Amino acid sequence: LLRRLPGLLISSPPLQPAAPMALNISTELGVIRLRLRPDAAPETASYISRAAAAGAYDGTSFYRSDFVIQCGLHGSGKPNPLGVDLKVNETALHQRVSNARGTAAVAHWDVPDCGNTEFFINLGANSHLDAAYGGYCVFACVEDDASFAVVDQIAEAVKQRSKVAIQSITVS
Repeated sequence: LLRRLPGLLISSPPLQPAAPMALNISTELGVIRLRLRPDAAPETASYISRAAAAGAYDGTSFYRSDFVIQCGLHGSGKPNPLGVDLKVNETALHQRVSNARGTAAVAHWDVPDCGNTEFFINLGANSHLDAAYGGYCVFACVEDDASFAVVDQIAEAVKQRSKVAIQSITVS
């Protein structure tokens, strides 16, 4: 953007849109609001937000419930709309956040730099995940008590019927 003042031409940088700060996961049992942690995992938070904005999670489900509830494209038949997986595990690169109750982290195989759209929400303190296989990178945290209640309901429902539908994930 250019502005003219008498005798001066001033260039201003274009305004950048604000970075997304939360994911709103709408499920058949209610909404989970996750506060993103770009201070801990900027690339990961951006990757998951972009996948959500592209509709990656719409119509998928939470399908795992043991010490975490997990969701993603696994078993859905849907392609990754981003076309690429995460290339870096940010567990030790920025502000380290432990896998405590209510934190959300990227799932990966036993190779640390192979994360994709799969992520989980910790149901309890799982500090063993902080270092296992290079660490499971925390990128968000459950934001409020109502969201914690939905997380706990999903954990119980998945045990009973194997999955809970995700209607959509929006980014705000």
